[in-house]
Amino acid sequence: MGRMGRMSLALWGWEEWEECPWPSGDGKNGKNVPGPGPLGMGRDGKNGLEPPERKATCSLQPGNHMGGSGPAISLSTAEREEQTANSGRGGMEGSTRSTVLEELPSAVLATIMAKLDLSSLCSARSTCKTFRSCASHVLSFLPSFHLVDIAPRVDLLRPLLHPNPYLRSLKLDCDRLNDSSIGLLLHPSIQELHLNNCADFTGKLLSEIGSRCHDLKYLYLGSVSEKRGRALHVSDLKELLGGCPQLEALFLMFDMSIFIRHNFHQIWALASRNLTSLEIGYISSVMVTEMMAHAEILGSHRIQPAVFPKIQRLSLSVDYITDAMVGTISQGLVSLTHLDLRDAPIIEPRLTFDLTNSGLQQINMHGKLKHLSLVRSQEFIITYFKRVNDLGILLMADKCANMESIFLGGFCRVTDSGFRTILHSCCSLYKLKVFHGIFLTDLVFHDIRATSLSLTHVSLRWCNLLTNLSVKNLASNLDLCVLDLRDCKHLGDGALRAIGTLLKLKTLQLDGSDITDMGLSYLRWRVIGSLTSLSLRGCKRLTDKGISALFDGSSKFEIQELDLSNIPNLSDNAILCLAKSHVPLRELRIRQCPLIGDVSVMALASMQVGEQEGWQGSSLRLLDLFNCGGLTPLSFRWLKRPYFPRLRWLGLAGCVNRDMVDALGRSRPFMHVVCHGEELGADPWNNMDEVFVHDDDEVDEFEQWLLDGPGDDDDEDEDQYRNDGRDDHRGPGPGHDEVMAEAVEEAMAL
Repeated sequence: MGRMGRMSLALWGWEEWEECPWPSGDGKNGKNVPGPGPLGMGRDGKNGLEPPERKATCSLQPGNHMGGSGPAISLSTAEREEQTANSGRGGMEGSTRSTVLEELPSAVLATIMAKLDLSSLCSARSTCKTFRSCASHVLSFLPSFHLVDIAPRVDLLRPLLHPNPYLRSLKLDCDRLNDSSIGLLLHPSIQELHLNNCADFTGKLLSEIGSRCHDLKYLYLGSVSEKRGRALHVSDLKELLGGCPQLEALFLMFDMSIFIRHNFHQIWALASRNLTSLEIGYISSVMVTEMMAHAEILGSHRIQPAVFPKIQRLSLSVDYITDAMVGTISQGLVSLTHLDLRDAPIIEPRLTFDLTNSGLQQINMHGKLKHLSLVRSQEFIITYFKRVNDLGILLMADKCANMESIFLGGFCRVTDSGFRTILHSCCSLYKLKVFHGIFLTDLVFHDIRATSLSLTHVSLRWCNLLTNLSVKNLASNLDLCVLDLRDCKHLGDGALRAIGTLLKLKTLQLDGSDITDMGLSYLRWRVIGSLTSLSLRGCKRLTDKGISALFDGSSKFEIQELDLSNIPNLSDNAILCLAKSHVPLRELRIRQCPLIGDVSVMALASMQVGEQEGWQGSSLRLLDLFNCGGLTPLSFRWLKRPYFPRLRWLGLAGCVNRDMVDALGRSRPFMHVVCHGEELGADPWNNMDEVFVHDDDEVDEFEQWLLDGPGDDDDEDEDQYRNDGRDDHRGPGPGHDEVMAEAVEEAMAL
């Protein structure tokens, strides 16, 4: 590898680890790169074909990477060139500089490098022979090996994963790996193993983990055997569970419904007795019920479950959340503190395959539950928990006084009475999430000041009856750090005025609201300086003026994630202002903005952040440009190396130029180039943002529910309501007719 190739590694990071020449306009011979001056303009005043002078340095600063402190070693490009020139002339000064690194004690270098994260260590490894030797030595005793931002090939991974008896933690993106790399990955000393995107592996991965990693305490496996033709057998799961007796946390994020049912529950009896956390990507509710149903009776009054005796956290994605499953879980898991259940029905569930008031009454039988999440997804059809009303919430709340976090999604028949019961009964509640609260109105929060609650996380999504008054009352919780009000269509500038008083706010999401440029000004003076994440997606009344005023440089910004997608009047001018303000963005989403074009890409490519001048493309790791109307093939020049050196996710519209998109993907193999409109950076197995995928502009759920009526309750439903003495009327809770009339009247008024 040549000197310039090694220097490029230091400048571009891990992605450019392979040998490559200094990038150029035509990709050859090191000619001048079509590059920007400040904000996309060359020094000739045109769309600059002359790159700016490079002053970037390769710095090894443990304090910057790991939060530690220690000495820093820095070699600038200019120093390297001067050193080479002096060496060629035989100058004494150049000769002295060439031996500085060799004279440093190896123990000092090893101490410094041991404090670096893996990507920084790889960059250091490629700069000179001394660093390469020292880095290889450090890799042989490194206790943790974490590489999740990119998906390396096995030939790139092999020189880094040396035999290491001290390796305790391994985290990898395995998208480019398969069974042939199992021997390289699995070390007997590993206690924490996190392997994501294992679609090309077979069930052999599970069995080999069980036979090699007996000291394993934490295991995460994502998307195992999802590629067609990859076999996964129940015997592989048996080997895994039986071979890891020390396992404390198990995350199997793939479809387990493919296993044969008749002996599936018996295999789980082999699971570690120390298991405290379990998450499964997908499993049928019947399999869950069978798995949890068996119990061993110890003594006359004590029941010890045959599986999971110490389980505290359980997270499952199932086909249907049912009363039987909830009851079995609640009764069998005596130490349960966190319960997270999600379902995604493919047809409207009947009574025996649905959650009812009776099922809610069984939650928290042992009184230890702190976190509860019950969510019905609309991934396949628009459906809700139609058999749960205020009475069910009331019965549940009686046993949940110590609850700290509640997430309810899809409870379409719960009214203000039910939600207020939660707020007034759970005195320790600090996190509240409600999705599709069709009957949730301002009345729920009108007396929240009278409670002892100190909410820090509030998420109210698709609650279309909420107005600015709700936000004003919620703002009395001055400790709020996360506020998610996405798709609450009737929130306006008055809500932003109240939000402007929340000095501790870190995350604010206002997608689809009715705010204007004037409302954004309320965030400018105090809140914008504390925010780390801001989403204004689909706020269609916003313009360049509001965004430019918000990021005018008058504050010190900490914001790392910004979503300005689907804003019709957003243009390149707003992105230019954003680039000039030196916002330390890591994720920027500006998809479906028809006025965004090449100038925005140029500005972001030349953007510089912080004190390290010369880092072009700033710290962006995700950039979503899908369906931006003004992009042309010129933009692809600015998406190539060395620009955007840290970019790992890029969203484009393939129709721009499919050949150029494919070429860009090949030239930057460790960058995920997505061109079909998928949301970037999302975990397909654990993404609450995607559980409701229908476009809000296509259907209004409240109006649809009114048109459809109370649903297709069958005869069994009628018998249930008649025979339940505590609920002698049909419909969503007490006072159904009055609530419906008020809700319709308010909706029409809005």
